[in-house]
Amino acid sequence: MFADDALTDDAFLSGRLRLWQPAQGYRAATDPVLLAAACPARAGDRVLDLGCGAGAAALCLGTRVAGLHLTGLELQPAYADLARRNASRNGLTLEVIEGDLRQVPLALRREFDQVVCNPPYYPPGGTPSPTPARAVAMQVDEVPLADWLRAAARRLRPGGWLTMITGADALPELLGNLGTLGSAAVLPLAARTGREAKRVILRARKGGRARFRLLPPLILHSGAAHEGDREAYTPEANAILRMGCDLSAQFS
Repeated sequence: MFADDALTDDAFLSGRLRLWQPAQGYRAATDPVLLAAACPARAGDRVLDLGCGAGAAALCLGTRVAGLHLTGLELQPAYADLARRNASRNGLTLEVIEGDLRQVPLALRREFDQVVCNPPYYPPGGTPSPTPARAVAMQVDEVPLADWLRAAARRLRPGGWLTMITGADALPELLGNLGTLGSAAVLPLAARTGREAKRVILRARKGGRARFRLLPPLILHSGAAHEGDREAYTPEANAILRMGCDLSAQFS
């Protein structure tokens, strides 16, 4: 488990959510906030976060949408423990089950209305992290994206939605392994106007038959370049990342 003095106390959604995260290790930033904002969950839905880490995506979603039944699957016991602690400190209920998405524990073999996930998308072959937990979390070639998609599809009820954020270069692999998931829509995420998208959000429905849609990109930062220490988010990005608004309009 992580010692308290090895943790930082970080604010999300303008302080509506506070998360303890390891000072050295995998740390959530904007990805889980964007992921949660793109999930079309409604009150009463059963939501599964595959590879929940410290709980950022599930708890961002639970902060935005009241009345959800949140569950997380996490491989590393230290992160699973941290997710439980983060849920408790924010007054949210998050059931966290430890296990591997390739061999889903019996306790998780039930259907969900929504599945969200943020698979590691840093390319293999880089310098390994000196922090064991981060090295495990970021080992992209450890679990192929096809396995993430299969695990999500198996846990979804018919008509349920998968929402995933990952690197843009993984898009061909994602679309080639959808299996029973259809009605796919992809939202590119670009840092600035005129820049290529480095990340994408995929939303797909189990058994869906609607046509594939490639949506206009969401631009995250204003201006042509970073200026000083200010964040300079676009109004749309600020509404999502700071105010907790959803991304429904982008997918309509």
